[in-house]
Amino acid sequence: MDLIQITFPVAGIETYWFVPPTVAFAISFFTSMAGISGAFLLLPFQMSVLGFTSTSVTSTNFLFNVTGTPGGIYRYIKECRFVWPVAMIIVVGIVPGVLIGYYIRISFLPDPKSFKLFVGIVLFLVAMKLFKDSLTRRSNGQIESCNLDDRVDRVLLSIRKTIFNFRNETHSFATVGLLSLAFFVGMIGGVYGIGGGSIIAPFLITLFKLPVYAIAGAVLLGTFTSSAAGVVFYSLIPINGAVAPPDWALGILFGAGGLLGMYFGAKMQKYLPEKGIKFVLAAIVSFIACRYILVFF
Repeated sequence: MDLIQITFPVAGIETYWFVPPTVAFAISFFTSMAGISGAFLLLPFQMSVLGFTSTSVTSTNFLFNVTGTPGGIYRYIKECRFVWPVAMIIVVGIVPGVLIGYYIRISFLPDPKSFKLFVGIVLFLVAMKLFKDSLTRRSNGQIESCNLDDRVDRVLLSIRKTIFNFRNETHSFATVGLLSLAFFVGMIGGVYGIGGGSIIAPFLITLFKLPVYAIAGAVLLGTFTSSAAGVVFYSLIPINGAVAPPDWALGILFGAGGLLGMYFGAKMQKYLPEKGIKFVLAAIVSFIACRYILVFF
């Protein structure tokens, strides 16, 4: 039995080696269909089930994103469903936000109880957006492969507005609006240990009215970049004389499962009903959020 158990010294926990990749695969398989890595669900699992409650849990969650998101990104690019301007705007806005979020996490939220309250509030807001989207957004048609109808083209990026064409429809949004949203989400993600996709994606779909099939890959790329910055910030930049590097072994095991989960999730997205996936996801997030908020009181 000891042969299949592993101790993670930074996390201060012991578990079976197959548990992290299996859990990460199951979570990211479904969440990646909406452009979400699943880190916002993986964090509660680490804290409540594994008992990993130190500050390093945040950077370990970032490491999961860095290792896992390339699987989904590659699949969305392969199917020509990738809006590069959206990805670039998210990256430019979210990275500075992550740095500020890191400072907030280390300076003001070191206590796990307070951190869980913060996590619960963020998750509750995400759940409300997912519920709204699942009830009001129509499912898109299936996309079988990379063809001219499904290709993102006619892209125009300016300071005032970004425009692109997808499936014979023109979509546009205010560039500064997305930049501001990405910066704000970066601050939340810096504290929470997520790349921000779980917050940005619902806003892009509901507020900016962008098609989920086109923006999911771009959101995952933003998650990858912000998470890479988060790992660097938490590992190298001391605040109050301390740094909080990730548990590399645990993060990589989670990431291995996430890599496969996001790849196959992106591949299967076109076969499963969008509204049903988001509704189930919203129900799970709501349960976790309510539990964390109630524990604080």
